[in-house]
Amino acid sequence: MLDEGAARVIAIERDPRCLAALGELAELHAGRLTIVDGDALAIDPATLGDGPRRIVANLPYNIATALLLRWLDRVGAYESLTLMFQREVAERLVAAPRSPAYGRLSILVQWLCEARILFDIPPQAFTPAPKVVSSVVRLVPRPAPLAPADKAVLERVTAAAFGQRRKMLRASLKSLGVPVEPLLAAAGVSGTARAEELSVAEFCALARAVTATEHQPTGPAPIGLDLF
Repeated sequence: MLDEGAARVIAIERDPRCLAALGELAELHAGRLTIVDGDALAIDPATLGDGPRRIVANLPYNIATALLLRWLDRVGAYESLTLMFQREVAERLVAAPRSPAYGRLSILVQWLCEARILFDIPPQAFTPAPKVVSSVVRLVPRPAPLAPADKAVLERVTAAAFGQRRKMLRASLKSLGVPVEPLLAAAGVSGTARAEELSVAEFCALARAVTATEHQPTGPAPIGLDLF
């Protein structure tokens, strides 16, 4: 990245074996490379450096999804995210409805970003060679989410729907704790549909319906009194 002309690179690294090598690079590129000794799970990249920011990372596969979900919380702070994942995870990020890889991660990512796989990297490109093919994915944050929805509610709806993936929505959404048939009617979604059949926009409609239902007043209407 430095050789390609990046004005400034901030590298987060927790492995002490790598810090010394990064230190040598910092000396060669005075003022352009800053090294942060720490855990990426405990650091918010949006607080590092001035915008526009781009995240470029070869993610540890065991925490790749956790890191991505954290970064999505403040995705507007980034111009783009270019990330390497295990191929199976990359396919989930870009999956379309009715495909085997389509799921919660597909919806949350595509709701906030435009995602595409750039290229694959074979196991022999690494030492030691892993047992999986890797893929580099580019995520570009949308100017606004694909459709209006509360993120926490959208996460609940997708968790309920895909938690019982093979069931119809009128059964799988019961775990939300709200009347399901009015919910489906308000969202314009068929109760006989299954989770993988719905688009991102339809899941957002369900999330809005849940929000509206949960904010309805409960209990008996107040009784008016005429005072004389």
